Amino acid sequence: MVNRRQIFLAAGLLLASLPSLAQFRVEISGVGAVQVPIAVAKFRDEDRATQQLSTIIRDDLKRSGLFRDVETSAIVDEAAQPAMADWRNKAADALLGGSATRLADGRYDVRSRLWDVVKGSEIGTLNTVVHPNDLRLAAHRIADFVHEKLTGEKGVFSTRIAYVAKSRRSFSLRVADADGYDPSGKPEGESVLNSPEPIISPAWSPDGKELAYVSFEEQKAVVYTQNMASGNRRAVANFRGSNSAPAWSPDGQTLAVTLSREGGSQLYVMPRTGGTPRRLTNSGAIDTEPCFSPDGRSLYFVSDRGGSPQVYRMPVAGGAAERVTFNGSYNISPSISPDGRTLAYITRQGNAFKLQTLDLQSGTVASLTATTDDESPSFSPNGRLIIYATRDAGRDVLMTTTLDGKIKARLPSPSADLREPVWGPYGR
Repeated sequence: MVNRRQIFLAAGLLLASLPSLAQFRVEISGVGAVQVPIAVAKFRDEDRATQQLSTIIRDDLKRSGLFRDVETSAIVDEAAQPAMADWRNKAADALLGGSATRLADGRYDVRSRLWDVVKGSEIGTLNTVVHPNDLRLAAHRIADFVHEKLTGEKGVFSTRIAYVAKSRRSFSLRVADADGYDPSGKPEGESVLNSPEPIISPAWSPDGKELAYVSFEEQKAVVYTQNMASGNRRAVANFRGSNSAPAWSPDGQTLAVTLSREGGSQLYVMPRTGGTPRRLTNSGAIDTEPCFSPDGRSLYFVSDRGGSPQVYRMPVAGGAAERVTFNGSYNISPSISPDGRTLAYITRQGNAFKLQTLDLQSGTVASLTATTDDESPSFSPNGRLIIYATRDAGRDVLMTTTLDGKIKARLPSPSADLREPVWGPYGR
């Protein structure tokens, strides 16, 4: 499978095969500095539904790193009058309860209520009627509701991720909920594209309606975009040589790509629907892996123009590039936080590849992982989490981590090698 860290060994076209994976189990490690103790009670009648709503919500909140689960087997619905003293004795600051009632037409009336245990008052309610196939989404949205009510920031549990899976001799571009499950609760995403040839570098459009990616089905690297609703796709960069590393501008109208049409791998920008690309770099080196700054004015990218791969930044309008990473001799795969303050990237330390962050204002570098084969970081839309690929206990898996590296969760691992994760936007 194409491995993006090998891009400077063969301009991104070196292939490798990877072993199979086993079934998933959520694994949380570390202790966050500040966590809200919350009890998520079982919803009334959720055992009659196709999804265990309280379990999904509880796992969502735990992965965020901002909440500490107060274990309970109690059933609490939205009409209850909880004995707050009892919940305070359990050391809970907040309590969530609700119900899932099946209606005559087969849909479910999902209701939830959040209480402030310390103050002994209601915080708010969230009610919705959904098709059975959307029960997991309803649970994710309740988790988002709790996250925003208790932290003041939007949650990302109802967003989606995309990634590439390799199984035997086939490749699949898949989309899953942010917890790695598909809407039915299977530990794998829904297939967007299947191919006997490698697929790499998926990238979400800012509105979440399209995915850009690179496919080798033409026996060369070609950039495609694909509509998520219709499945329709088009080749937007199929020039002579290699076409790779697509990145969307924040307004969704432009793609940055790496092309070798004029010799060597250089950066270009082009209309989202294809057309004539405009060349940005003329370094004579390998310039690749572009990503836009949140304001759309700058591009971060990787170049070995200084002798080894480092992250640089340049104006999209054109101009000189400035080096951004200085800690270490090999830094690749840049990803910028939604607020533009933090750069996530992969650094090589000896034979190990590790996820790091760089505070772009202070210059502070933080290492987030104890693993040694990290790849492809991508920020959640609220900037609170990073998803990345790595090897864990001999397996190729997807992980999420908080920005301090203290809370990590391993996402589902079906019988496939999982790579190239990218976190989708809000708006689902």
